Amino acid sequence: MYPNALTHLARSNPFSAPLFTLQKVEEPPQSLAAEHGPRKRTLAAAAVADSDVSCEFGSKKYYALCGFGGILSCGITHTAVVPLDLVKCRLQVDPDKYKSIFKGFSITIKEDGMRGLAKGWAPTFIGYSMQGLCKFGFYEVFKITYSDMIGEENTYLWRTSLYLAASASAEFFADIALAPMEACKVRIQTQPGYANNLRQCAPKMFAEEGLWAFYKGVVPLWMRQIPYTMMKFACFERTVELLYKHVVPKPRADCSKGEQLVVTFVAGYIAGVFCAIVSHPADSVVSVLNKESGSTAIGVLKKLGPKGVWKGLVARIIMIGTLTALQWFIYDSVKVYFRLPRPPPPEMPESLKKKLGITE
Repeated sequence: MYPNALTHLARSNPFSAPLFTLQKVEEPPQSLAAEHGPRKRTLAAAAVADSDVSCEFGSKKYYALCGFGGILSCGITHTAVVPLDLVKCRLQVDPDKYKSIFKGFSITIKEDGMRGLAKGWAPTFIGYSMQGLCKFGFYEVFKITYSDMIGEENTYLWRTSLYLAASASAEFFADIALAPMEACKVRIQTQPGYANNLRQCAPKMFAEEGLWAFYKGVVPLWMRQIPYTMMKFACFERTVELLYKHVVPKPRADCSKGEQLVVTFVAGYIAGVFCAIVSHPADSVVSVLNKESGSTAIGVLKKLGPKGVWKGLVARIIMIGTLTALQWFIYDSVKVYFRLPRPPPPEMPESLKKKLGITE
């Protein structure tokens, strides 16, 4: 009997394996499945040997070190591009004054000096370190949890959907951690004279608007960051898979750690370009919303209009492309340094090949 349901599912999946033919196969006896027991942590099936790693895939230590990698990757990179982020924010909230990236830099340096380009570095470092902890740490948690829920075969067939669901779930919590510091950062960067640093800004915002001042931008943050993170993780995972399959001339197992990190960087940059495009309109809304007290997301959207939400896109593509590539490079480097399990790109499970009778 042909496995019609699975065949239809595999054919309809746009990310399935290359062309294959179906053959008649006998279903394995149920006693065999019972004898081997249920499979756990299916994503770890192809991980490196236990002797080469410092902890078990999916263990508490694994999650903790992944979270630490997220802190370094997001905190360091976002702080490094504060000058570009400052100019991008000013382009979004005052396009008449800051007409281009270069004009934005020249006006900022003229008015505030070189030190003015570093405004907002403290809330940026704190906020994005917290976001990185949740983003990367929870992504690993949700990816493994959802994979265990749907099983090894569905994990392969629906892996893109798995990446999207896990990253969206992680970013939901990451933005709650980021929101207070993001509000302070934007206020410092876009309201000259309001506050010079985080110590001045946070108490002043709380005195004027209460706790709401720090969380009024969380919904626009979700609008910006959840699509961004879904693209960041899903596009990265699939790009890595395609690079090893079509570009890198040898299997991943034969690549040195350095060569693997180069692939990570390239895939990260490609993912970053798409991230910047899909999340830019919401980023423009967040910038204006945190600048103007009493404003709402819908009101800002109407004020900016269809063209206004795309102001500063070039600066953001440069920033986010570089940022995302460096984040993935740092994160993967942390995994290499601490000898964490790093499973290779997914391959179709043997059990699914047998069910489908696949011959490549």
